[in-house]
Amino acid sequence: MKAAVVIFPGSNREGDVAKALKQAGAHVDMIWHADTELPAGTDLVVLPGGFSYGDYLRCGAIAARAAIMDAIRHHAERGGLVLGICNGFQIITDGGLLPGVLMRNADLKFICKRVHLRVERTDTAYTNIYRQGQAIDVCVAHGEGNYFCSSETLTQLEGDGLVAFRYCDAAGKVGAATNPNGSLNNIAGIYSANRRVLGMMPHPENLIDPLAGGTDGRGLFTSVVNAMASA
Repeated sequence: MKAAVVIFPGSNREGDVAKALKQAGAHVDMIWHADTELPAGTDLVVLPGGFSYGDYLRCGAIAARAAIMDAIRHHAERGGLVLGICNGFQIITDGGLLPGVLMRNADLKFICKRVHLRVERTDTAYTNIYRQGQAIDVCVAHGEGNYFCSSETLTQLEGDGLVAFRYCDAAGKVGAATNPNGSLNNIAGIYSANRRVLGMMPHPENLIDPLAGGTDGRGLFTSVVNAMASA
């Protein structure tokens, strides 16, 4: 599998994502935001976390208009895989690849801690080695992770099974006490209509090695590589 990791001014998690992908068996190219084309044969594009353009205007707003974004949109339109993590999620919502917005956390504070996510479905390229309803241990680090959308969009996301992950406790229970940022319906990640584009606020790349404290995040990257191998 060939993956392209996009670097914007202010990105800071590209190395972690590249390591996670290589660990899973992917070939990784690092792509600069001013490029206008993706490498030939790219299967997956990843927009990593960080603070692109210093989060000026609003998070992801400037990066969403970078030169490389047209190529990423065309890749998605052709059915290619696109993964936006944290700031990457903010970029692809602002860039129109996914609906909704990421607002300031409900308590107006930056959050950096470990959380649990409930895997809502396993028939996707990103979750095929997890179990339905599994609670996985990952990390969050954001100030604007509060997912919001219109009631019509929320109805569609829920009705079409496009919620990828929800914040939960270690047993998989979802509730107000497990919602770190105020996101609607505890939403931590969503899919596009064809489930090929995934945006998520937590960082699976943080926990891919026992030395870092856990390996639950590894499954997402292994899932993608497995999906491409069997395609």
